[in-house]
Order: sequence, then structure tokens, then C-alpha cells
Amino acid sequence: MNYQAIFEQIKHKESFLCVGLDTDIQKIPEFLKHSNDPIFTFNKKIVEATVDHAIAYKPNLAFYEAQGKQGWESLEKTVWYIKQNYPDIFLIADAKRGDIGNTSTQYAKAFFEQLPFDAITVSPYMGSDSVKPFLAFEGKFVIILALTSNEGAADFQYFENNEFEFLFEKVLKVTQQWGNKERIMYVVGATRAEMLESIRKIVPEHFLLVPGVGAQGGSLEEVAAYGMNDHCGLIVNMSRNIIYASNEEDFYEKSSAVAKHVHQQMRTLLKNRNIV
Repeated sequence: MNYQAIFEQIKHKESFLCVGLDTDIQKIPEFLKHSNDPIFTFNKKIVEATVDHAIAYKPNLAFYEAQGKQGWESLEKTVWYIKQNYPDIFLIADAKRGDIGNTSTQYAKAFFEQLPFDAITVSPYMGSDSVKPFLAFEGKFVIILALTSNEGAADFQYFENNEFEFLFEKVLKVTQQWGNKERIMYVVGATRAEMLESIRKIVPEHFLLVPGVGAQGGSLEEVAAYGMNDHCGLIVNMSRNIIYASNEEDFYEKSSAVAKHVHQQMRTLLKNRNIV
């Protein structure tokens, strides 16, 4: 899937919603835990409930790896189900990998050859040789951590060098030398939405994957005001607010209702910018 195909999906659905499949076995409805594969069963129902409102899904690998072999099997079933039934969906592996070149190559093979992901989140901390192996896979996106939404982001990301440049700004500038908007996206958290204005001066056209709206307190309206460009340029992830809207037998309907509400807000924001 390329840059234009993502934009076409945004226009078609009038949405830029990504649903995060951060599926915690402890939080899914109790009655599902009696199925053969509770995590996959839950994920399948969430996807069916939200696919009309979303352009992307983002499984967080930690929640699957924590369950050992069974968790990995649930992940495989989930991503193949999505790709086989909804091939236009943008599928992100939230893996946050980043290691020396030969190791990164093996990570890339795992997610791009063995699994049908369109993109993977990576940490740029070890430099170009830890990221470029992922870029060797044509038609796949690398989503680089730039400015995250967690409390500890201030520990390193706002470090200022002698040129009065924050570390996250350095990351944005240097990584553009490794690939263009057709291959690279950036993770930028919603909890400091005002920073999107300066980020857009550095990366005006790249897509930004924006977590932190909803449960973490980020504002969708502020994210759009500061970060939206002529191609939308935003993929806003929401996880807990949607997938855990209910832990009763009505979880399917409640998740659908939350996703629909967010979709309606996004449609308005896109229309206000004359994108749809």
C-alpha cells in the first residue's frame, strides 16, 4: 500500500481512524474466555464492529508476545483475517523494533514476509543501520518514533543541542535522508498537540501516526488543527476507548458506537479542510 492509496481510503471512508488492537486477555469479556482462541475471537468481533469507520488497525505486539505461542498464533490469525477480508485496510505492526542491521533485517522478514503487515513502528535510537533494513522491503512503510505521548518522553526527546534543536527535531531532519513520504511515517503523540505545528514545518507531507487521543487525554480537534495537511496526513490511533467500551455481551455494539462517533468527528474535520 502506498501513500496515495492511504489517502484514497481516507477520502473514501471520510475517516483517518486507526483502531489499536491492544488486546489484554484480562480485559476482554468473560464469556469470550471460554472460546478456543479468546484473543482472536475478540479481535474479529472488534474488527467487524469498527471496519466501516477505520482505515487502519494496529496490533500492539506486547499483548500477543506476553501470551507465548498462543498469543503469536492469535496475532497471525488476526492479521491474516484482516488482510484476506479487508485488503484495503492499512495494517501496522506496533513492534517498536530497532537493532543492528542484520537483526533488523530478521525483524523485517518476520513482519513483512511471514505476516502481511504494511508498516512497522521502529526506534531510531541506534541510527540509520537499524532502520534501513526495514526500508529494503518495497511497498512497506517504516513508522519512526519521533515525539511520543508518554510521560517519560521528556527524559530524552526534549534534549536540546548547541543549535537549540530538540532531539526529536534532529530525528525528523536526519531520517528524511533515509526515505521520503512514500516510505516513512512518524509517531507523534497527541498529548502535546501544539508541537505538531513546528513538526509540520520539518515534515510537511509525511503521514503522522498519532496515539494519545482519548484515554490518554489528547484532543482530536487540536491534533487536526495543528497537524492536518492537504492530504490529511494523519492516522489517529485509538485503542482502549474503542475496544474496551464494554466488557459485557454488548461489547460489539458499544465499540461500534464509539468508533462511529469518532468517525463523525473526523468527517467534519476533513470537510472543514475541503479534503472530502
